[in-house]
Amino acid sequence: DISYEEDVLRNPHSLKHWWWYLEFKARAPTKIRFRIYERAVKSLPRSYKLWFKYLTERVHECKNLSLEDSSFEATNAAFERALVTMHKMPRIWLDYLKFLIVQKSVTKIRRTFDRALRTLPITQHNRVWPLYLRFVQFARIPELAVRVYRRYLKMESDRAEEFVDYLKKIKSWDEAATQLANLVNNEKFVSQYGKSKYDLWKELLNIITKNPGSIKTLNVDAVIRSGIRRFPHQVGHLWCALAEYYVTDGRFAKAKDIYEEALNTVSTVRDFSVVFDAYSQYEESLLAAKMEIAESEGMEDDDENGDQGGSGIAELSASDEVDWRMMRLENLMERRKLLLNSVLLRQNPHNVDEWHKRVKLFKDQPIKAITTFSKAVATVDPSQATGKPHSLWVSFARFYEDHGELKNARVIFEKAARVAYKGVDDLASVWCAYAEMELRHRNYELARRVMRKACVAPDRLKSSYKDKDDESVEVQKRLYKSTKLWAFYADLEENLGTFDTTCSVYESLFDVKVISPQIVLNYAAYLEEHKHFEKAFRAYEKGLDLFNFPHAFPIWIAYLKRFIIRYKGDKKERARDLFEQAVGKITKVNARKMYLLYAKYEEDYGLSRRAMDILDRACKAVEVKERAAMYSIYISRVAKLFGVTKSREIYHEAIRNLPEKDLKPICLRYADLEKKLGEIDRARSIYAYTAQYCSPEKDRDFWDSWKEFEVSHGNEDTYTEMLRVRRSVIGQFATVQLLPTDVIAKTEDPKKKNQRKPVPVGDVIVEDKDGKASEEKANDSEAAKKPSKNQEEIEFDDEDDDDDIIDVQEKPVPAAVFGAAAVGGKNLGAKERFKRKQ
Repeated sequence: DISYEEDVLRNPHSLKHWWWYLEFKARAPTKIRFRIYERAVKSLPRSYKLWFKYLTERVHECKNLSLEDSSFEATNAAFERALVTMHKMPRIWLDYLKFLIVQKSVTKIRRTFDRALRTLPITQHNRVWPLYLRFVQFARIPELAVRVYRRYLKMESDRAEEFVDYLKKIKSWDEAATQLANLVNNEKFVSQYGKSKYDLWKELLNIITKNPGSIKTLNVDAVIRSGIRRFPHQVGHLWCALAEYYVTDGRFAKAKDIYEEALNTVSTVRDFSVVFDAYSQYEESLLAAKMEIAESEGMEDDDENGDQGGSGIAELSASDEVDWRMMRLENLMERRKLLLNSVLLRQNPHNVDEWHKRVKLFKDQPIKAITTFSKAVATVDPSQATGKPHSLWVSFARFYEDHGELKNARVIFEKAARVAYKGVDDLASVWCAYAEMELRHRNYELARRVMRKACVAPDRLKSSYKDKDDESVEVQKRLYKSTKLWAFYADLEENLGTFDTTCSVYESLFDVKVISPQIVLNYAAYLEEHKHFEKAFRAYEKGLDLFNFPHAFPIWIAYLKRFIIRYKGDKKERARDLFEQAVGKITKVNARKMYLLYAKYEEDYGLSRRAMDILDRACKAVEVKERAAMYSIYISRVAKLFGVTKSREIYHEAIRNLPEKDLKPICLRYADLEKKLGEIDRARSIYAYTAQYCSPEKDRDFWDSWKEFEVSHGNEDTYTEMLRVRRSVIGQFATVQLLPTDVIAKTEDPKKKNQRKPVPVGDVIVEDKDGKASEEKANDSEAAKKPSKNQEEIEFDDEDDDDDIIDVQEKPVPAAVFGAAAVGGKNLGAKERFKRKQ
């Protein structure tokens, strides 16, 4: 020891010599080491290393000792001496505080924590506070913990939720609610647990509603109402929470007022359902509780009174209260529809349909119904209305009418006529309903007067007509442009007025230019009923001046039909002139009916040839899809008037002009005609021509018809030629299906795109649509034996035809058909001759 003592005496301020000395004395008794430590820290009072080592050993020495041992006080004194120079070292403070916590001296610990916080810089407070908070929680002194947490939150405000959790743990509900209210109102607060503002609100409401007696600091009503304004998507639940708070607090009357206020405030059906269900459950629970109380009071009263026959006042009072509660619950259920209607009207006060539903709820209460109507017409803005706003006024007037108050109904209609509706039709409907009311009560003259008043145009607008949809002009000044109003006025005058007044109304319709084609027809029919035929015709013509096709079509048809019925064949030139005017302006959509009427007139009262010319014009004037039907009519009329042979020209023209999809029916009909006339070769040529447009897969009826024709009227060569044509067409259609559409379009000559190759049909060669049919005689036999060569034809062996020949049905054929083939034997069909040749 002497050498170490000499070293520390020579170098008392050298840390390493003291450290070597302590290491040398590592196995020495603690008292000796503590004396060396005391000498060392006295010489080096600012040595953190020495103090830390010394204090650690002293704390370790006290581990297994009793708290009453003097070593604890000595260690505390050592810590105090160390803090004189080491007061900026947080580690020394933390060790000292932990050592004090073991001693469980709350006051000393609290004061030491406060000294540490005052001494250490604020940047190192975060090392002290966690230990301080654990201490106050362990100490189980709520007031101390609350005060410490409040100080802590001034530095770490985002840790407020920990404080709330602690307050809930110690059941300090008032302070917890206050802290949560502060968090909800702090817009900058961000939950460390990821909770939203509404989650915090729910937590606050849960505390308030379940512990109403503990909440003294907060104004619960104001807090929850602020939440209602702040969270509109959860209004229903918040109202229910406020009511539940009063219920838990025992203030049932106040809870009822809150429920009623909520039902009259919420603006969504979802919130209404939440509040109404909670309200009804509240009333049911109160009713059940009162019933149980009434039963228990009745039993106690019976036990006390026995046979003495009590007055029964208590039992009657309890029974009355139960009846009153039952009445309140029934009244609530009856008011549900009305309350729900109020919610929908709060959503949109301009919803006309909901106002009508509200009035129906008061159908048995006239005073409330009138009040509702008055509020409705005062609230609904026609420019924002959903539905028909004029219907409210009409229903209001009808309500007075149903109760015999015609005078008040007229007042309502007069007020309704001055409302600024969005459209003319609404105002027109009001005037029409006004007139209909007068008609229902047989006030015919008043009804006419009402309509006369409605249909007068403003003087300054008579010379300059405005569009009825021009919103820059008041709707009352545009009323005279309403067709609905004028049509009603015309019907009224037609039934109740004179001939002159009715004609005057119809003429006003023409002048104001609000007439429709149907009104023109009505006017003309009215004039015809009164035998004013020429005036009726002039009415038709005035209507035709106002309308173009297609709107003028019903007027033209009615005009022409009435003219024909009136004059028949007396004024042919005038009728023809009318027809020419009509067909000159008509569209293709309506051309068919007009041309048929024209042709019928010529057949009945004119020349048949003119009728055929008209049908010929009709075939070119109608739409493409109606052209085939028009040609069928044309052919039928020609055949009836001039004979079937004259219809051949019409067939040729139809084949040139019809689209390919409509060719098959007309060609089959043509071939059937030639067959009936005995022109077998002509019929065969028609079949050969039509074959190029008929697919063997899709148009089997055509090929079956041709096959039947050849079996009945052909021979071996013609039947074989038919099979060859069929194979050629199969190859042609197969090639077309395989080629893409754009390739076909590119390879096709644009000039020949819509042309058909001339193919002989009987005695006439049918050319393309735009070409002319030459009247050259075609060689029938050459047409049958030498059909046009198909470049894409697929060649088949003759042996492949056996399947087609087997199915041929044998029929007797006239001898003239076979020619030289019939020599040397009886008349044979194609099938027998073909077998004989093989």
